[in-house]
Amino acid sequence: MTGKTGIGRVGSLLLLVLVLAACSRDTGPDESLAGFSAEEIFLRGEYELETSRRADRSLRYFQEIERLYPYTEWSRRALIMQAYAHHRARDYEESRGAARRFLDLYPADEDAPYAAYLLALSFYDQIDDVGRDQGLTFQALQHLRRVIETYPDSDYARSAILKFELAFDHLAAKEMEIGRYYLRRGNHHAAVNRFRVVVEDFQTSTHTPEALHRLVEAYLSLGMRDEAQTAAAILGYNFQANPFYQDSFRLLSGQGMEPEARGEGWLRTIYRQAVRGDWI
Repeated sequence: MTGKTGIGRVGSLLLLVLVLAACSRDTGPDESLAGFSAEEIFLRGEYELETSRRADRSLRYFQEIERLYPYTEWSRRALIMQAYAHHRARDYEESRGAARRFLDLYPADEDAPYAAYLLALSFYDQIDDVGRDQGLTFQALQHLRRVIETYPDSDYARSAILKFELAFDHLAAKEMEIGRYYLRRGNHHAAVNRFRVVVEDFQTSTHTPEALHRLVEAYLSLGMRDEAQTAAAILGYNFQANPFYQDSFRLLSGQGMEPEARGEGWLRTIYRQAVRGDWI
């Protein structure tokens, strides 16, 4: 968050005095805040956010600023703080809503990159295991890309790039998990379809070497020698030092074959792209 709305800026003596004054005047959650200035309410909200283990306790203050002082600078700042407080409380749906409202109302504001980043995090932070539905991952990728492309010079672009790569890898991991499941059960055609998705759509992920090796396994089981050899050739061309290439090489050599591009299937097209340097 920018210095203008950052949590850590309550460091000056003047702000500290204001916070303490606001705290001393507010006696409970049911007391009206109508007699307080927007700044006093905002500082009380920040105080609660900093000192309470429950981030949602600060929300009352930020929400009241919007109600009592709409269309003001304090209302704008309170809205982005709502998005942050909801996220800290792991109330991702509410955080998402507040971030979207901020972007709708203040698209050119200096805190717009942070609002967009919070919106992306509201999806990303729910990606907790490979076995879950991947809709959240797709949403996270979409919104992380927005941060990267719309705010490339912001403080959040680099973090968004790192998280995008992790989410991207997460999707590839899901395809690999399903492909391995089919492979173990002898459903080789279904396994090939899953590993093909990784090779074609997630080729920059960390799972590509294994996907190519599993294709070698599946194609050999199907008796499709040209495809198996071509998959191994791609693996060797791009990942020769990877242990999966050594496994593929042993499989092929054990049947009197070696890695080489053969036939005219989809893997041969991938191989040509790799040789040209279009695909790595």
